[in-house]
Amino acid sequence: MKIFVLNCGSSSVKYQLFNMDDESVMAKGLVERIGSDDAILTHRPEGRQPVKQVGPVLDHTTAI
Repeated sequence: MKIFVLNCGSSSVKYQLFNMDDESVMAKGLVERIGSDDAILTHRPEGRQPVKQVGPVLDHTTAI
C-alpha cells in the first residue's frame, strides 16, 4: 500500500509518499512562496536526483 501525505500551509505545500510495505519514503517535496511569481518547487524522489524549479504558482490548487 502507498500513502500520500499532504500538508497545506498559508504559503506552502509539503508532501511525502510512503511505501507501507517496507515503511520507506518514496518521494517528498515542498512548494514554497505560493502566491508569487517566483515560487520554488523542490521534489526529492528516492534514488534519483532532486528537482528544483522556480516559477509562478499563484494558488494552492496550482501547487498541488
